[in-house]
Amino acid sequence: MSEFWLISAPGDKTNLQALERMNTVTSKANLSSNSKFLIPDLKVGTLDALVGLSDELGKLDLFAESVIKKIAQYIGEVMEDSKDKVQENLLANGVDLITYLTRFEWDMAKYPIKQPLKNIMDALSKQMSQIDADLKSRATTYNNIKGNLQSLERKTVGNLLTRTLADIVHRDDFVLHSEYLITLLVVVPKTSYVAWQKTYESLADMVVPRSTKMIAEDAEAGLFTVTLFRKVMDEFKAKARENKFIVREFYFDEKELQSEKEEITRLAADKKQQYGPLLRWLKVNFSEAFIAWTHVKALRVFVESVLRYGLPVNFQTVLLQPNKKSTKRLRDVLNAIFKHLDEAAAANIMDATLDIPGLHLGSQEYYPYVCFKIELSLLDYN
Repeated sequence: MSEFWLISAPGDKTNLQALERMNTVTSKANLSSNSKFLIPDLKVGTLDALVGLSDELGKLDLFAESVIKKIAQYIGEVMEDSKDKVQENLLANGVDLITYLTRFEWDMAKYPIKQPLKNIMDALSKQMSQIDADLKSRATTYNNIKGNLQSLERKTVGNLLTRTLADIVHRDDFVLHSEYLITLLVVVPKTSYVAWQKTYESLADMVVPRSTKMIAEDAEAGLFTVTLFRKVMDEFKAKARENKFIVREFYFDEKELQSEKEEITRLAADKKQQYGPLLRWLKVNFSEAFIAWTHVKALRVFVESVLRYGLPVNFQTVLLQPNKKSTKRLRDVLNAIFKHLDEAAAANIMDATLDIPGLHLGSQEYYPYVCFKIELSLLDYN
């Protein structure tokens, strides 16, 4: 997916002409696709308050981005068998993310503009924190079910030395409830079948003749039953091991085996039951989080534009979608067109990332115009 640049410039005649020139140049040279980004008239408050908000909005921006990324990644995890369809589930307000951004409209119902900027920011912060907390809770529940199911399912694969035998053995394979006799399960390599048949009766004194039967086989070995007297069991195991016949530590317990089968069935049903509602919640809240994040970006542009260009509030905002191959050239064009806004910064723009005293931009790159990036590549799943 794409990267977007959300930029603003003062709304006076000179700068409106500069914006028109930018649109003309970037369009002709195919440097970017541009669209208007309308930010309503918000309540400014004091400049001191704006400086504080600038800091807090920067932190909220990073937090919101991290929540969106977590939701997108988790949708990918939940849709484990349909990862190619993840991208089409990452929507905002029912449309793809690029369409939402290029047609952005401030949500007046959710974030009324008559309230102070701090209140709007607090509402956005509370919303993101709630989504993040709910995501952790729902993911924990689903992951526990999925993890327990996978753990049980893993036991049903692998070789006869390690895998569960619950789905292999049957009651009829064993001598049960005998005071003297016991049935053992022995893993015999395929290359040793003949040796097993010739020797198993002589591995201990009291082995029941002709009591062996192969009940399962994989690529490497077979699983054989053998019945013997309990008192020679240890001797039999030792002799079997010397001949590279491995006795599985297994005792037939019908209730336990049935319980294991039922647990797999129950967990599979629980996972299936959770899947639909969880995926719906993820899609809805990805949309809510992305919409909130975009409003955070709009707030950041508003606050920085007032701090940069002063009062009364008068600036225009444009959303640019740079052509991937032309980002450096596009940045040079923008710096040239808007260098009059800050000649000193424009002259040094290629030298370093500046931290402008009073503007609290921190690691945010500084340009003569206000600019914030909206990075969608972090949500790529194609």
